Amino acid sequence: MADAARDFNDHDGVNGPATAVKVGTLVVAYDEPEARPDSRALAVEMPVNVVYGTVPYAVMMTTPADLEDFAYGFSLTEGVIETPDEIRGVSVEPGEGGLRLMVDLAPGRLREHLARKRAISGRTGCGVCGVEDLAALPTAKARSGKGPQVTLAAIQAALTALSDRQTLNRETRAVHAAGWARLDGSLAAVREDVGRHNALDKCIGALLREGVRPDEGFLVITSRCSFEMAEKAATLGASVLVAISAPTSLAIERARCHDMTLCAIARSDTLTVFSGRERLLLAGEGA
Repeated sequence: MADAARDFNDHDGVNGPATAVKVGTLVVAYDEPEARPDSRALAVEMPVNVVYGTVPYAVMMTTPADLEDFAYGFSLTEGVIETPDEIRGVSVEPGEGGLRLMVDLAPGRLREHLARKRAISGRTGCGVCGVEDLAALPTAKARSGKGPQVTLAAIQAALTALSDRQTLNRETRAVHAAGWARLDGSLAAVREDVGRHNALDKCIGALLREGVRPDEGFLVITSRCSFEMAEKAATLGASVLVAISAPTSLAIERARCHDMTLCAIARSDTLTVFSGRERLLLAGEGA
């Protein structure tokens, strides 16, 4: 297992496509007669075709960084793999109008995947596109163990650290982030993407590749917590999920079904607990 005290956040895009571009703009004031020339950094959004073996599976609109992490996390939360060693290799290739993410699966896993293949046209805001039947909605397997208790001080520290670590969002104000916090609140991994699902998949992929155990920390996300975000967290085996925005009704239902602590509307001074209060250690409470 990787050293839990080490960060794994090599995702600056230096050796790949740019993650932000600067464009010329005109700023128009309602009470002024002339527009003012200006420029602004924009987040790059690029189609990435996820291909298993030689068979295309999905086209996802993503920020073109941490794509190997994305391959692992997406494959796990899509149910294509169950363990990271079922991926033999990942490569990124240029494609027409975007990139191809080539995922080499172990032979047995590839055969199983092809037997259940579904096609999805990816969008940054949709996590279950292409599901043709309600019974086919993804459902995480039961987690083993109750998971760790987490202090409010750790959550507060993680929220503060996450804001500081959102380098692309600080430049563009247009991307989401997902982070993995250790039990002391320090962040081991942060991933950003124009799609909230993609950011979480990238973070999950980073954890898989580093061999981090789900009972070693908790997830923090900047977006609202929808059904799919709760399911992805549960698929990882996380027992605590903290969201800055509000959850949906189905996210709460899934969190309770998976015995997961779901905290949302998380601010620097307060948060709202929707399920799993027993894992939170309030001020003055002992473990």
